[in-house]
Amino acid sequence: MNALTLPDIAAQASRQALPLDWVGMCGIALPVLFDGQRMSARADAGVSLDEGEARGIHMSRLYLALEMLEQENLSPTLLRRVLQRFLDTHQGLSTSAYLKIHGDLLLKRPALISPLAGWKTYPVSIEARLKNAMFHVELKINVAYSSTCPCSAALSRQLIQQKFIDDFAATSLQHADVLAWLGSTKGIIATPHSQRSTAHLCLRLDNHRDDLPLIALINEAEAALGTAVQTAVKRADEQAFALANGQNLMFCEDAARRLNVALKRSPDISAFHIRVVHAESLHAHDAVAESRWNWEEACQ
Repeated sequence: MNALTLPDIAAQASRQALPLDWVGMCGIALPVLFDGQRMSARADAGVSLDEGEARGIHMSRLYLALEMLEQENLSPTLLRRVLQRFLDTHQGLSTSAYLKIHGDLLLKRPALISPLAGWKTYPVSIEARLKNAMFHVELKINVAYSSTCPCSAALSRQLIQQKFIDDFAATSLQHADVLAWLGSTKGIIATPHSQRSTAHLCLRLDNHRDDLPLIALINEAEAALGTAVQTAVKRADEQAFALANGQNLMFCEDAARRLNVALKRSPDISAFHIRVVHAESLHAHDAVAESRWNWEEACQ
């Protein structure tokens, strides 16, 4: 009995001739290597369908090309090779290719004072595009930090000043009495409010780099913000964190400006879009600020 040829429906002509900007798959489970460590990730992979007469692309060819990511450390060179494979397997159909790898980068972070350390996750994504021999990579990173409201701090200080006047107006000041007052709930009657905040960084990688400096960029962002959230802590660490917050008051506008200045100094990137979100503890809404540098030019 003659074997039947399996039908290739994608190779059939489209009933309506129309090119498509992007066709592919999203959420593909994928193990990748980053900095020598295997990371569980998801991939979105696709190409343009420029041949409007074609019914569809060959998605299995994209899927199989992703196997290249399992054996080598992620790098711009490797990403470009994968995208080129996408196009090579779709000759006559596609002129542009796209790949996004997203997951959680797990980093061990030390406490501020004590010898403790703990793990933090940083949601990251790596997006690569290849079109007409033009190739670029964008890195997206979420960095969590604490922010203390400057207005709330000033109002709290004023209440404490007024309480001090009320409690000591008719008495002669004694060092021991003032010290006891400062250490009591009777004296420090108000505290400023802080909130967990997030910096969403979208960074265009400099074309001359052949690595993915995710960790270095995270370190630069956390240094600029000054109050990255902590993992394992002892009381000494918590006190040091309270001190850092008290000396590091910032609105969302302040955070966006700090990141702008720090990232402009980085030799690793050529453009960025920053979005900081302060999840207010006073209000039921968020405070948000954005900043861009070279971003419009980079996206063209």
